[in-house]
Amino acid sequence: MRLPDIHFIDNKATLSKQGAYRTENVQVGKILESWRFSLFSFEWLTPDGLIRDVENLPEAEQQKYQSILTSMSQNAPIERPVLGIGIMDNIEIGSRRDVFLTLAKQGFSTLPVHVPVAHLKEFTPYL
Repeated sequence: MRLPDIHFIDNKATLSKQGAYRTENVQVGKILESWRFSLFSFEWLTPDGLIRDVENLPEAEQQKYQSILTSMSQNAPIERPVLGIGIMDNIEIGSRRDVFLTLAKQGFSTLPVHVPVAHLKEFTPYL
């Protein structure tokens, strides 16, 4: 299956912080392995760490999921997610979690994201 080409744009959260973030391509599977320990993963991930089917997401997340699929079908630009290191040294998806997880569910194995320059060393295993 060929995945669609996506036109990514900078996340609004990073625009006012020039130089604080860098765009990197990350390994989706490795990010999910770490993010499953986040306090925020329960809405999107099963206890086994798998991304829930859309009908098992909370209603607001289902709407975001469908919106991203619509954007993809219309070749509309999509904001890059912003990742960081959480309080428990796991990966956190700080902004556009819906984008990251929807695209992961669609089969993307790598994704471009914004990573804090200050955390580049910690992200080396995920690149």
